[in-house]
Order: sequence, then C-alpha cells, then structure tokens
Amino acid sequence: MVGPSFSDLSPRGIDDLVQSEHTYKFDVKMTCGGCSGAVTRVLTKAKDNGGVSSFDVSLEKQEVIVKGTLPYDEVLEKIKKTGKEVCPGLLKVRIWRY
Repeated sequence: MVGPSFSDLSPRGIDDLVQSEHTYKFDVKMTCGGCSGAVTRVLTKAKDNGGVSSFDVSLEKQEVIVKGTLPYDEVLEKIKKTGKEVCPGLLKVRIWRY
C-alpha cells in the first residue's frame, strides 16, 4: 500500500487531512467573458467565505483551477450553479507524513 490509510491516522491526523488544502482542476465550457465572469463571481464568494484560498479561471484554456479546503463536490456544485458545462478534472490532495 502506498501512503497512509485512514486507519493509520489518529483522529487528529484525519482532521488535518480533511482540513488540508486541495487543488482541483475543472474543464469548464466558457464561450465569453460573461461565462468566465460568472465562474469568477461564485469562486470569489467562496474565497470571501474562507473555503477557497485562490483560483484561476482561464477562458482561453477552458479550465478552472481552485485551491482551498472545501470538499471537491462543493466546489463542483458552485461552478455548476453558474449553468456552465463542467467536466470534472484532476484532484490533487496534499498528504502529510507523520
């Protein structure tokens, strides 16, 4: 097995893993500045509420990269609420070694 399993972590270790910062990449169909602006607005609101630490919305690349502590599904739902077509992409999780 590669890396620690949840059973290997103390309760504090699990809390640290859940609260650690994640990086998510989504492919989002955006056709204009209004589309990217809508995604930017929902992510700015999430950032103001503390769940997102940073994000990059690229109309040119048709991708959105989000860093923060929010769970993947919550970030996905926030982007989907804009009405844009979202293809889930990569998930990177930082795992701390003890």
